Amino acid sequence: MKRTLFLMSFGIGAALIGAYPANAQGSNCADHAQVVERLGAHFGESRQSIGLGADNSVVEVYASMDTGSWTITVTQPGGLTCLVAAGQAYQYVNEPLANFDSQS
Repeated sequence: MKRTLFLMSFGIGAALIGAYPANAQGSNCADHAQVVERLGAHFGESRQSIGLGADNSVVEVYASMDTGSWTITVTQPGGLTCLVAAGQAYQYVNEPLANFDSQS
């Protein structure tokens, strides 16, 4: 259950990292502790999954089960955390792994 969500969110986050500018130090980036505090205080979001990107960046998905809001963050090895996506209608899903026939 959690593994499916982790893999889905990690895949989305990994795709976003590839498209994200390396020097993204704009207004959507701050210290990790500050970002986490604001996501919790302003949106009621808490971390739902976490993964490690190929470049050692940390991809996290935060969401609120009450409001359905969600945010994906990427933290670079130096500690800068950037918001890369956000939205509504977050749902926690528990889908079984598809049965792939190796003889296809």
